[in-house]
This record gives sequence, structure tokens and C-alpha cells, in this order.
Amino acid sequence: MAWEGPPAPYRIETERLVVRCYEPRDAPLTKDAIDSSLDHLRPWMPWVELEPQTLEEKTDLLKSFRAQFDTGDNFVMGIFSADETEQLGGSGLHPRVEQGGLEIGYFIRASATRQGLVTESTAALTRVGFEICAADRIEIRIDPENEASKGVPLKLGFTEEATLRRRLPGRAGGPLRDVTIYTLFREDFDPAIAPGLRAFDGSDRQLI
Repeated sequence: MAWEGPPAPYRIETERLVVRCYEPRDAPLTKDAIDSSLDHLRPWMPWVELEPQTLEEKTDLLKSFRAQFDTGDNFVMGIFSADETEQLGGSGLHPRVEQGGLEIGYFIRASATRQGLVTESTAALTRVGFEICAADRIEIRIDPENEASKGVPLKLGFTEEATLRRRLPGRAGGPLRDVTIYTLFREDFDPAIAPGLRAFDGSDRQLI
């Protein structure tokens, strides 16, 4: 479903990161981030079963992400180093939950774990989700066995609401997996979780 509120910013800058929509020219960086982390990602990301992709396939994928971003259907973003020479992970704001809600998903490359980068990028996306996209709530959905990912929403003030059985795609054709849902509502959001953030639209106009 397309997002009915204001669109997400095309570019977000934090203290250590640039979180932005993809460009087709990002394909080599994206491929390197994923190819170097297949064993790390495979337990939690069913799409890894389609990897490794060729550079041409990755370019086509990023073109589709950019098209969805431009039309407001889905705001898929890459997480890059401040100088944008390395892709550290992926994230985004996804209008795939009920009306008024956005979901944040994320992955981090194996070499960039345990540095607080997912927390930093997720805090930034949470802030723009409320302040720019005017969401009523933001959700994060995590496999309950993924202990590293579960710490992120809790650090940012999200509430663990429920664990639903057999809702996530299985691994390599296996059984469906459970999912734990974490939610933060607009009235409970503290912008101090993402200080010093700057966000820009597609014309480089600063929004925050």
C-alpha cells in the first residue's frame, strides 16, 4: 500500500551516518555489504536465499527501490558511512502495516555490528517518521530469537506489544517463524533520541 501521509526525506544525516534512498550507482556498495555478510544475515533475512546477485541484478533491484520511493509506495534506504564510501546496512520506512503506521526494518553488515549504528539509524528514521511523515505509530517487527535486534527498539522507547506465532517467512522453504512486535506512538516519542539530525527532500531542501 502507498503511504498516504507526507513522503519520507530522500537523505538523512546523523553524527556518523548517511541514511538515504538508493541510486542505481550504489549497486557495487550494496553488493559488497551483502556478499560479505551472507552467513551473518542468513538466519534472519529470507531474501538472502536469493543472494549473491550479479551486479546487474543488484542494479535493477536498486532501480525498483528508487521507483517505489519516488511514488511513495515504499521508502527503502541504504545506511552509508558519513563519506558514503561504504554501505553499512539497509533500512527504511515501510507502509505495510495498518493505516497511520510505518514499519522500520533493518540489517547491518557483519563488519559493522556492535557499534550502535542500527540504533543510530533507527532513531533517525523514527524521528523523521513522526516529524516529517506524520505517522501515528511506528512498528519494528523482529524474530524473537534475534537477541541483537531486540535491543534496538527497547533502547529507543518502543514497547514490546506481542509475539505472534507463524507470521514471518520461513528460512529456505522452512516453516513460518514467530514475530515480536514493538510499537512507539506519536505521543510517546522523544525527539532527543536523534539529536543533531538533518533531513532533506529530493530537491536538497532541508526539512529538519
